[in-house]
Amino acid sequence: MGTAFQFQEWITSHSERAELALDRLLDSAQTTPHRLHEAMRYAAQGGGKRIRPLLVYAAGQLGNNAERSESLDAAAVAIECIHAYSLVHDDLPCMDDDDLRRGRLTVHKAFDEATALLVGDALQTRAFEIVANANCDAQVRLSMISALAAASGSRGMAGGQAIDLESVGKKLDLNGLNQMHAMKTGALLSCAVELGGIAARLKPTQMAHLGNYSKSLGLAFQIVDDVLDATADSHTLGKTAGKDAAANKPTYVTLMGLDYAQKQAKELQETAIASLDSFGASAQALKDLALLVVNRGK
Repeated sequence: MGTAFQFQEWITSHSERAELALDRLLDSAQTTPHRLHEAMRYAAQGGGKRIRPLLVYAAGQLGNNAERSESLDAAAVAIECIHAYSLVHDDLPCMDDDDLRRGRLTVHKAFDEATALLVGDALQTRAFEIVANANCDAQVRLSMISALAAASGSRGMAGGQAIDLESVGKKLDLNGLNQMHAMKTGALLSCAVELGGIAARLKPTQMAHLGNYSKSLGLAFQIVDDVLDATADSHTLGKTAGKDAAANKPTYVTLMGLDYAQKQAKELQETAIASLDSFGASAQALKDLALLVVNRGK
């Protein structure tokens, strides 16, 4: 019998791997201009659960590509840079206007608004530079760049953010809310899984199974976010609690109620895990990450 999979050990080792890769692939604070690079590191290295890099690594375990290590590190850092940039811009006064992120001051508070704007710009472009320069097969790099661009842009994360801003004070039905969050939150989560699959050189049928997993996981992630925003305190969240309700934003809790939201997140978690059955034991990290996402805050 093989050794049972130890998820907490896996989390620890791969979180450390992501932190080391971030430190290695981001420019040092001594690089000119110093203040901008210091702020970029502040944004990208300032804590967080590293869910997206962990999804990259977990999906990357599914294939047999012996050369995937370099591309997985590049993909993990790139997706975290895109995520960090989105948070920096999301916190700006012209967007959600928040003072707290990951338990400390947001970038525009710790530095200034102009620097925060440039930090987001620079982290986004650095993400693509990292993937473009990864020491792996050219087709792998190109596929990763394409996936990252699609998930980040107007039909992905940025588009979802635009819908979110347009929806303040308005009534969204469940389909509209699902679409907004599939773009705003789900696109980058799905992209993280896709990047791991690309690095592992999975077959199209395998990528389709991964797509079903990540689609369910992305929606579950946002529903849990809405539940936590309504039920947890700022210390637990690491950001200002109750912001969505205060801003009159549509959420799963305000639209469907707390009980429905919690039940729906659980069902989506089960759907995500079931999508991985064909991968066998090699998908255990992805299954455990789905449990972690839905059970966080409990």
